[in-house]
Amino acid sequence: MRVLILGAGGQLATELGRVLRNEEVLALSHSQADICDADAIERQARPFRPDCLINTAAYHRVDDCEDEVERSFAVNAVALKGMCRVAGALGAVLVHFSTDYVFDGAQRHPYCETDVPNPLSIYAMSKLAGEQIVRRYAPRHFVVRTCGLYAPAGSRSKGGNFVETMLRLAREGRSIRVVNDQVTTPSSARDVARALIPLLRSDHYGLYHMTNAGSCSWFEFAQEIFRLAKLPAGVQPISSAEFRAKARRPAYSVLENAALREAGFPDLQPWQHALADYFRERAAD
Repeated sequence: MRVLILGAGGQLATELGRVLRNEEVLALSHSQADICDADAIERQARPFRPDCLINTAAYHRVDDCEDEVERSFAVNAVALKGMCRVAGALGAVLVHFSTDYVFDGAQRHPYCETDVPNPLSIYAMSKLAGEQIVRRYAPRHFVVRTCGLYAPAGSRSKGGNFVETMLRLAREGRSIRVVNDQVTTPSSARDVARALIPLLRSDHYGLYHMTNAGSCSWFEFAQEIFRLAKLPAGVQPISSAEFRAKARRPAYSVLENAALREAGFPDLQPWQHALADYFRERAAD
């Protein structure tokens, strides 16, 4: 299988490269392939003749998106029309990653793929628009919603993943305040990458939720991070109102991997186990 990955250097793209190490992979970074320039991507992709085009690129600075509306929609939505055209021209399956933020968090049980989205922020609106474009214009597609991703590669554009940010603040002796009224599922990018590969080899195209099992608040996630790290950090729970983020986040955005299960694929491991795996890898480095 020949796989073209857009967004090289990011944590999910890095993990996909690892799990696809026995396949032919061409990974292009933003500097090598601007997602908004479909013609340039097609010129680079055509000699490679990919069977699958995986888009991990996005503009995901959630609060900045509130002020940069045009950029948000250009990268997260409009560019996907070009990606659909490229995938079609090359005869490739298109894989696109989306977010739990497409839901408003009003319900208090996990969201299935059949639940109706209601985004609260510009970022979430732009990601939902991108989903809809892919589902409309790419007959062979996998749209994958996930949430709370972290991986050893971190996320350069965000300045590091949540786990490493918490550890850095603790080492610096900083005051740590984390919201306790936003419930989600922290998900290992490596686990998501591993779960994606058997799906790619199938023809079960469509919309999927793909997260580790279970749920917690961001505060509870931080507590587990410090427990595993054996760091005596004084983390304090605060409300979203106290945090005063510019963009609204859903109070509850836990995803149910219903479609994945119905297609015959196994659930991902609980988020606590995935986090423990992450720490074991850190210790081995």
